[in-house]
Amino acid sequence: MGLQGWRCILNLFLVFAIFCGQLGLFCSSSKVYVVYRGSQNGEDPDDILSQNHQILASVHEGSYRHGFKGFAAKLTEQQASQIAKMPGVVSVFPNSKRKLHTTHSWDFMGLLGEETMEIPGHSTKNQVNVIIGFIDTGIWPESPSFADANMPPVPARWKGRCQSGEAFNTSFCNRKVIGARYYLSGFEAEEDTTKIMSFRSPRDSFGHGSHTASTAAGRYVANMNYKGLAAGGARGGAPMARIAIYKTCWDSGCYDVDLLAAFDDAIKDGVHILSLSLGPDSPQGEYFNDAISIGSFHAAAHGVLVLSSAGNAGIPGSATNIAPWMLTVAASSTDRDFTSDIILGKDLNFTGESLSLVGMNASARIISASEAYAGYFTPYQSSSLNSTKVRGKVLVCRHAESSSESKLAKSKVVKAAGGVGMVLIDESDKDVAIPFVIPSAIVGREIGNKILSYINSTRKSMSKISGAKTVLGSQPAPYIASFSSKGPNALTPEILKPDIAAPGLNILAAWSPAAGNMQFNILSGTSMACPHVTGIAALIKAVHPSWSPSAIKSAIMTTATVTDKNHKPITVHPGGRRGNAFDYGSGFVDPTRALDPGLIYDAQPTDYKAFLCSIGYDEKSLRLITRDNSSCNRAFKTASALNYPSITVPHLKDNFSVTRTVTNVGKPRSIYKAVVSNPVGINVTIVPKQLMFDSYGQKLSFTVNFKVTAPTKGYVFGFLSWRNGNTWVTSPLVVRVAASPMGLMK
Repeated sequence: MGLQGWRCILNLFLVFAIFCGQLGLFCSSSKVYVVYRGSQNGEDPDDILSQNHQILASVHEGSYRHGFKGFAAKLTEQQASQIAKMPGVVSVFPNSKRKLHTTHSWDFMGLLGEETMEIPGHSTKNQVNVIIGFIDTGIWPESPSFADANMPPVPARWKGRCQSGEAFNTSFCNRKVIGARYYLSGFEAEEDTTKIMSFRSPRDSFGHGSHTASTAAGRYVANMNYKGLAAGGARGGAPMARIAIYKTCWDSGCYDVDLLAAFDDAIKDGVHILSLSLGPDSPQGEYFNDAISIGSFHAAAHGVLVLSSAGNAGIPGSATNIAPWMLTVAASSTDRDFTSDIILGKDLNFTGESLSLVGMNASARIISASEAYAGYFTPYQSSSLNSTKVRGKVLVCRHAESSSESKLAKSKVVKAAGGVGMVLIDESDKDVAIPFVIPSAIVGREIGNKILSYINSTRKSMSKISGAKTVLGSQPAPYIASFSSKGPNALTPEILKPDIAAPGLNILAAWSPAAGNMQFNILSGTSMACPHVTGIAALIKAVHPSWSPSAIKSAIMTTATVTDKNHKPITVHPGGRRGNAFDYGSGFVDPTRALDPGLIYDAQPTDYKAFLCSIGYDEKSLRLITRDNSSCNRAFKTASALNYPSITVPHLKDNFSVTRTVTNVGKPRSIYKAVVSNPVGINVTIVPKQLMFDSYGQKLSFTVNFKVTAPTKGYVFGFLSWRNGNTWVTSPLVVRVAASPMGLMK
């Protein structure tokens, strides 16, 4: 096939045939690598393909040619090492797998209406011209969330395609779902393709992709519910925006080769926003050995905003997708719960989380699972239950984070042994409702211990578990979900991650009937939080079409709130401790205020280059990435100097200063005054204390000075706000004082 023929291929194919004999190497020891070669700087895609062939003429590879340069190829470790040293190569890394980070929420955030999303003072009708790309598990196009009734023709800027495949043809695309592609090369290189249950097409067999797309941009559905729970009208944040689907994720995960191919196509196709509810395991690797960091870097350079989930590890320093050119989302609750009552004896009543619709008709004996094992057991496994001891009883089981058995699977084992109900004590206090197969409820350790105490102190302990019900108005709301991954940024601590928090707990949205015989489902995870912010970003893009990705990001971050609906500090589950910027970034997203932020912290591709120089990239390595004459002449002295909407100083020795620049996007003539809340033991001063703007788009700079005034331990938190009347432009301040040579704090 000639170069012109390759240009016509819009999906990337990886061919495993390698001329091993010619290279004198063994095929059996080879595996798939990504060879990343930096930016596509206006070169002809055929020329790029020719360059790729020159680097490795004997490998037939899939080539990235539109947003950036590189290819995927099956290589031995020795070949990969040799190619990594060749001129023009930025990095060579294995085809790693990424994991998916797995309604009422829009009302909870204050966005009302069906298709129009009523926002006082703003028209969002232009959302029909905003194109959101979703890199995920595909889409179920027949879902009512993706209907195109009353939508105008597809925007002229759209250059993408609708790719046919198994159970999916081009007619499934419409004026709502305007494009759909799928990618298998990286998956097939690593997995046994005979076990693939997914459709070999953009059709979603897993459900995750349909759920995220409808959360961000689903049409209004009059009666969306989960088996009767949470019934009511539901829609996405930008219900009239366009959807483009890039299916890279299959039953077992999403591979780098396919992710980069999707980024490359999405940039060329003309999306405005890319949403990825997936990511690497923690800790994340270096930026240009990570497919999502690479893809989002080049997307940002092409004016595409990339939003991603922070991950579901739930522990300090576990946040992933931590590059400064992407927006990273943590997960919170809303004020809606799904609960079941656990009645003990005649007097005790506890509440647990559940999606199990069937309740018990009568009370039954309740016992600890430790009493019901056949032979050797651990308290975290339910695979060896004694059916004689279990039959007709309610079991109290434990679930540890390290358990290989899912919570749902535990209920199946209890049912198979004859149990009529289950109370599951979640050792990690995860607050996620589960659709158990028998009457069941999840409780945390505190309530679990009370239930066990009742069993141990009662001669004939009895229990009855009710069916799940929807509870509105639960408090506090929002709180940060226990599973939501947290900062600090493990790679570059000067950049605060996550950036923002949004609803991600028990979210109802569209589903794939192939993954369960239902149209809608309730899921939890930062995967669900990310598309909430994606929808808000689309509305901002609709109202402010000329804004850069960083401007939209800034508007979302600086208008967030750190208080709940009762105006109390946002807390973190479990335990209810007071949250901080490592839990929620700038705070809980406020879509109405984000449309009118007053000031923005803007950043351009040149700023990200200066950032890379500040963290150790030299000119040679920088130019490999950008493919231009970039230099480090404008390098920041520290990564903290990037014009980011939050300010983090992780190694403060005595005093330190950082400069920020804000752009006026509010009233042309306006005055903003600085308001500071000092982190404990730190004195923060702002110069100047007042910013006076004369015109829209005017930029003004200010300096933030930090000085240690008292000993501190670990990170401390404060904020800086620029206030103009009712407009507050707020940035978190995150500081850690460096230890002295004697190990004492200055």
